[in-house]
Amino acid sequence: MTDITNTPAAEHEAQLGDYFALLKPRVMQLVVFTALVGMLAAPHSVHPVVGFASILFVAIGAGASGALNMWWDADIDAVMRRTAKRPIPAGKVQPGEALAIGVALSGLSVMMLALSANLLAAGMLLFTILFYAVLYSMWLKRATPQNIVIGGAAGAFPPVIGWIIATGSFSVEAWLMFALIFMWTPPHFWALALFMRSDYDDANVPMLTVTHGRPATRRHIIAYTVLLAVLAVGTGFTAIGGYIYLTAAVILNALFLLGAYRIWQRDETDAEADNYLVERKFFRLSLYYLFLHFGAILIEATLRPYGLGGW
Repeated sequence: MTDITNTPAAEHEAQLGDYFALLKPRVMQLVVFTALVGMLAAPHSVHPVVGFASILFVAIGAGASGALNMWWDADIDAVMRRTAKRPIPAGKVQPGEALAIGVALSGLSVMMLALSANLLAAGMLLFTILFYAVLYSMWLKRATPQNIVIGGAAGAFPPVIGWIIATGSFSVEAWLMFALIFMWTPPHFWALALFMRSDYDDANVPMLTVTHGRPATRRHIIAYTVLLAVLAVGTGFTAIGGYIYLTAAVILNALFLLGAYRIWQRDETDAEADNYLVERKFFRLSLYYLFLHFGAILIEATLRPYGLGGW
């Protein structure tokens, strides 16, 4: 938890870029893209102005979650190499400012999404913000090695919200997109933890690499990757799939399985530098993996009205 009294005073007056960094723009990109795909893949069309406004408010909600997360995690961010330059531990933004921004943007995004889209979409956005900021950041992250498994649901809700913006209801297809992100999250972050383990050790965060060791983490990665591959390829035969998506899914999951297998076959006798190289490659592939799957879903949705997408 952030100790506001022990946080160093700002080194200089915060710039606009420092406040923008609070919103975790890289995470926001994924949220915006998957929410947009969820909205466009839905069977009902949305007026462009309504759609643009709604996705904008989802993005603001994602930024609010990021600010609240940075406020709460400032103490551990300060001791991790990967996060030490974030605005609060770097002394560029004060914790109280981050908290105020997070709360204000949360209220604004939920209220405006209710006005631009519907109450169900706004309710799901509020639930997502609370899930990430409270359930994951304040509890799961520091309490259990399953933190990223359960907490990964927060990043999986955006396509569901996008679908609800268009339809006002839930559907199997929306939850398939949710499941795709949910199952992708653990191997993605565990690969990161494998080559950044010292960070989590220093911060006393109970990632799987810390509590169960590297061999167990490798076994978990390949197990989740196998389940993810079955889910991803199977989605190709549903209403949001098609020939284009199925082709992309088969190729991407073959590569992902190969990467997971290479991680799994490693042991502690291998050169550490070699392990890092394999793990970094898998992590890098995981970044493209999700964007390309959702990109294929978007292509199918775009072509479907012309009789070219889907089955």
